[in-house]
Amino acid sequence: MTENYLSGFGNEFASEAVTGALPKGRNSPQRPAYGLYAEQFSGTAFTAPRDQNRRSWFYRMRPSAQHGIFKPFGHDKVTSGFQSDVTFPPNRLRWNALPFPKTPIDWVDGLRTIAGNGSVNGLSGFAIHLYAANISMKDRIFFCADGELLFVPQAGTITLVTEMGRLEVPPNHIAVVPRGLKFRVELKEDQARGYICENYGAPFALPDLGPIGSNGLANARDFETPIAAFEDVERPTELIQKFSGKLWSTQLDHSPLDAIAWHGNNAPYRYDLNRFNTIGTISYDHPDPSIFTVLTSQTTAPGTANCDFVIFPPRWLVGEDTFRPPWFHRNVMSEYMGLIHGAYDAKAGGFEPGGSSLHNCMNAHGPDLESTNKAMAAELAPQKIDGTMAFMFESCFPIQPTEWALDTPLLQNDYDDCWKNFPKAELP
Repeated sequence: MTENYLSGFGNEFASEAVTGALPKGRNSPQRPAYGLYAEQFSGTAFTAPRDQNRRSWFYRMRPSAQHGIFKPFGHDKVTSGFQSDVTFPPNRLRWNALPFPKTPIDWVDGLRTIAGNGSVNGLSGFAIHLYAANISMKDRIFFCADGELLFVPQAGTITLVTEMGRLEVPPNHIAVVPRGLKFRVELKEDQARGYICENYGAPFALPDLGPIGSNGLANARDFETPIAAFEDVERPTELIQKFSGKLWSTQLDHSPLDAIAWHGNNAPYRYDLNRFNTIGTISYDHPDPSIFTVLTSQTTAPGTANCDFVIFPPRWLVGEDTFRPPWFHRNVMSEYMGLIHGAYDAKAGGFEPGGSSLHNCMNAHGPDLESTNKAMAAELAPQKIDGTMAFMFESCFPIQPTEWALDTPLLQNDYDDCWKNFPKAELP
């Protein structure tokens, strides 16, 4: 941990950038210190059970209510949820990486929605967005009223400058920004690219460990929340929000990132995927991917996810008499995969860092022919899979590709060919 972050998942935190800004013994004093304004930031209903209730209090220079009307923001590549006017194919799909822009493009303008499901206003499902940018956001602030945002950088470190502090997020890290929290995306290098899951359902939580016990997978202590930081900037600033599936904007005469102090448990956080404690077989058979779950958004059906965020990190394979890559299967859950770096052990080629694949429910998939032959012929000594990090967004709801995703030249029209030449088994 560093001095710029607070440790733990879902904790009650308190942080002030100016000594004395946090009130003692109450949330909304009659006259907050320094003439600040007390403002509650609720991520759940007031009456949500205590162990699920998420809320924070801000003490800020101006109330957030100080803004004008929002008008439509012209960006037709960002959508949400199920699209009734888009043909919904069951086909297995794979895309090349989104190219880096050749003209100046910031994070907002570089967003593209590739797939989604559920309903923003029905509070279920999620959208999957890609981003590629080569400049930082300047005098622009964004917030998403539709859901929390899970950032998965693939190339280039980004800094999320939020109302509650700064999060630096390099590749192999993730970050989650709560629904409604304002932020700006800054680039530390010349360009950045990655994936975003916009979750409309229950906020992401750590999965239960069951018989694994009290430790393992993503440990709560390794999640980091920023300390309070603010900016006192008085110049024209565009405030963009995503609301009910569309983007809207208004003009301010100041930066809204002016919270001097805050306390609560509704806060952004980051996590280093290298700290994941991978669990696996030490006898036989390839285990279910559920043991690689970092975060989960559950439905009301026990054990059934609105969205699971699953990773495939470096790990040892030691199973005896075992086909070690992910097995061939048909799944009631739908799977969207991405690759941060390296090679995915179930696909020898064609799946590049920054790329994507989509396997919808009950549609058969598994390793390609080259990976299958290699795995079947391998001498089963202990094997280290290293230098790779793939991930998956998995959902009980079918995942619908957008119109852009079906029309883009990034779509690989020959994806099915990787299973075409499997030989028929020969019976005695």
